[in-house]
Amino acid sequence: MENYTVLIWVIGGIVALFIFFYFIPVNLWFTALISGVRVSLVELVLMRVRKVPPSLIVNSLITATKAGLDLSSKDLETHYLAGGNVPTVIKALISADKANITLGFQQATAIDLAGRDVFEAVQISVNPKVITTPKVAAVAADGIQLVAIARVTVRANIQQLVGGAGEDTILARVGEGIVTSIGSAGTHKEVLENPDKISKLVLQRGLDAGTAFEILSIDIADVDVGQNIGAQLQTDQAQADLKVAEAKAEERRAMAVAEEQEMKAKSQEARAKVILAEAEVPLAVAEAFRSGNLGIMDYYKLENIQADTDMRDSIANPQQKSSTKRKGSSDKK
Repeated sequence: MENYTVLIWVIGGIVALFIFFYFIPVNLWFTALISGVRVSLVELVLMRVRKVPPSLIVNSLITATKAGLDLSSKDLETHYLAGGNVPTVIKALISADKANITLGFQQATAIDLAGRDVFEAVQISVNPKVITTPKVAAVAADGIQLVAIARVTVRANIQQLVGGAGEDTILARVGEGIVTSIGSAGTHKEVLENPDKISKLVLQRGLDAGTAFEILSIDIADVDVGQNIGAQLQTDQAQADLKVAEAKAEERRAMAVAEEQEMKAKSQEARAKVILAEAEVPLAVAEAFRSGNLGIMDYYKLENIQADTDMRDSIANPQQKSSTKRKGSSDKK
């Protein structure tokens, strides 16, 4: 029984020591003390209560102190509670201080909380970065397409990292400048002979305004000749004009056919009127016989005159007579 009591006391003592050293990290306090960092045990305990890892704050504070930076544990703890990356900020501050770049703690934390890698920004500021643009196609004044690739050397602008535009904006502006420069060239040969003209014209436009970068240089890496856009446009225009002309010709043909059909209809209408008029002649002759205005001899004279007229027409136009006979025979059949 006494053995069990002793075992319980031993286990309780171990647990108590573990809890004591967990909430009161004496080793960490001693490490900070010999490193020249003033952090009390109470502050370390309060960090545990606020769920802030004391080792992260103390180690970052030791690193900053050894680098000559004047920071406090409260500043680092506040940045951690705000969701920032404390070690990255410390590395960025040390790199900026060694490179003689003006970067304060408040500015570094603001950049970090904005979602940008402040340490990478300092590195790009020290060691400029080269961005390669995708292929940019543009057409010169002579209608020849050119495809250009540019390499843009940029340096991070620390003062505009918060709220400044990123790499996509730089690429878009450089691409727009290349298109404008090639489009303003008289011929594509001018661009091929002097590609540096594109770089000079693009640099003069101040494309890095409002961005998080400063453009140091723009170098045209490659320029290739593409399609003959001018000739292609002329071909398309010629095909379009041909289709318009064909449509107008078809319209005129349709109008001519309609007019011809209309004339045929009018001719048939006139022929019908003549037939109706000729049908009234026998009636008029019969009426003249009944009224005594026309005698039998007069009728025979009229028939002789008509026969004489038909004979003269047949002599003058024998082919017309033969065709008329064939037509009459076919009508009788």
